[in-house]
Amino acid sequence: MPSPFGLDNKVAIITGSSRGIGRSIAEHCAMLGAKVVVSSRKADACEEVTAGIKAKGGDATVIPCNISRKNEVEALVAGTVKQYGGIDILVCNAAVNPYFGPLGGISDEAFDKIMASNIKSNVWLCNLAIPHMVARGGGAVVIISSIGGLQGTEVLGAYGISKAADFALARNLACEWGPKNVRVNCVAPGLVKTDFARALWEDEARVARRNAATPLRRIGMPDEIGPVAAFLAGPGASFITGQIIVADGGVTIT
Repeated sequence: MPSPFGLDNKVAIITGSSRGIGRSIAEHCAMLGAKVVVSSRKADACEEVTAGIKAKGGDATVIPCNISRKNEVEALVAGTVKQYGGIDILVCNAAVNPYFGPLGGISDEAFDKIMASNIKSNVWLCNLAIPHMVARGGGAVVIISSIGGLQGTEVLGAYGISKAADFALARNLACEWGPKNVRVNCVAPGLVKTDFARALWEDEARVARRNAATPLRRIGMPDEIGPVAAFLAGPGASFITGQIIVADGGVTIT
C-alpha cells in the first residue's frame, strides 16, 4: 500500500521558498518525492535551497519570481509546465508586510502593496496553475496565511486583513474547483522564528509575553510548518478542502 503521505512524482510550485517556512515546505515536499520548483525574487538564494535538495537525492529546479508582477507569475507557471510537464501542487507562501503600526498611520502605497502581494498574487497563481492540475486529474493548493487573520492586533492590521482574505479565497476556490478534484486549504501559523517575523521574535519582552500565553510555552520553528503544508498537499488530506489548519502552539485556544 502506498504511503498516505507520499508525493512521489508530483510537481510542486512553492513561492517564497528560498528561506524560512517556504524553504521548509520545499524541502519536505522533495523529501516525500515531489519535483519541486523553488521560487523567490533572488535566484542565487533559490539555488542554495535547490542544491541542498539535490544533495539529498531530491528533484528541484529554480524559477525566480516576484509575485507582485503578473508577467513573472505567468512565467513561473509556464516555466514549471515546460520543465516538468504539468502541475499538481501549488503552495502560495510568499507575502510582504512593509508596515508595522496602527491602521491610522498606514500609507495608501503600503496598504496597496500588502493587498496586491498577499491576495491578488494568490488569485493570479491559482487561476494560472489550477487548470493544469485539472488536466492531470486533480491537485492541491495550500495558502500560507497566519493567525493574524483570526485575531485583532494594534500593529499588524493590514497584514491581518490580507491573511483573513486568504481564508475566504481558499473557501471560494475550494467550492469552485472541488468538482474537478482540486483541494484548496490554508495553513495559519502563529509566531515562527523566520527572518520575515524577526521584528517580533527579537523583541525579548514581546516573546516572553507570547510564550507565557502559549500552551506550548514557545514560538514555532519553520520545520514545524513545512510538514503541515506537505501533508495538506498529499493523499492523506484527500478529504480536506476549504479549511484553515492552525499551527500556533495553542495561542488561539486560550
